[in-house]
Amino acid sequence: DDGSLSCGYSSFRGKRASMEDFFDIKSSKIDDKQINLFGIFDGHGGSRAAEYLKEHLFENLMKHPQFMSDTKLAISETYKKTDSDFLDSEINTHRDDGSTASTAVLLGNQLYVANVGDSRAVISKSGKAIALSDDHKPNRSDERKRIESAGGIVMWAGTWRVGGVLAMSRAFGNRLLKQFVVAEPEIQQEQEIDDELEFLILASDGLWDVVPNEDAVSLVKMVEDPEAAARKLTETAFGRGSGDNITCVVVKFQHSKTGGDTPPISPPGDQI
Repeated sequence: DDGSLSCGYSSFRGKRASMEDFFDIKSSKIDDKQINLFGIFDGHGGSRAAEYLKEHLFENLMKHPQFMSDTKLAISETYKKTDSDFLDSEINTHRDDGSTASTAVLLGNQLYVANVGDSRAVISKSGKAIALSDDHKPNRSDERKRIESAGGIVMWAGTWRVGGVLAMSRAFGNRLLKQFVVAEPEIQQEQEIDDELEFLILASDGLWDVVPNEDAVSLVKMVEDPEAAARKLTETAFGRGSGDNITCVVVKFQHSKTGGDTPPISPPGDQI
């Protein structure tokens, strides 16, 4: 249904010297089923890993032979294979950057959210903010246990860090910590897009560090246009003192429309 949703994005360097956030929005049709994909990729230690995900992750996912029949399996295998491909592509460099990935995959009226790292997906359902991902922080009890079982350590160095280095417990890239910092996604059991599901927010931690889930949902409710809503989120985070890059994607579901009179969403142009 071409009129089923509208989306907007805002991506802002903020107080950082360089921009390491990337995002991707894709719209396609497979077997007459509408497919929409949204992703936030927050790089650390450099921008190359995040940029690689923007260039390849969704492309790889849509090529997976079981993308339509077993979407969760396809997402899991594609995340891990894309991570492996990225590490192979960087083998002769001295870089060791990494990236989060928070993605939403809509197949018809089914929504899947997959997450690696500390970017986050939040929905508004019947007016209530519900997180569809759980940040991968090293002090999360299950993550700490996994890391320590693999021979790693979690220690305090300004914040909890894997090996005293990385402040998240899962990521793409990060070759030197790969034994502990995996790219295995946590995939939220699919949500059906029904009248109770109003909108979805995907954002890097530059937003979530200073804007709680409930505040983000309240801000988006006040602005009808999703692009203006995304911009409101980034401006609010910056105004509240976020010191990070800030990137938000807002997807509003248009339940009142029957479709046919609204063109499909177009992917955004090159990131500025």
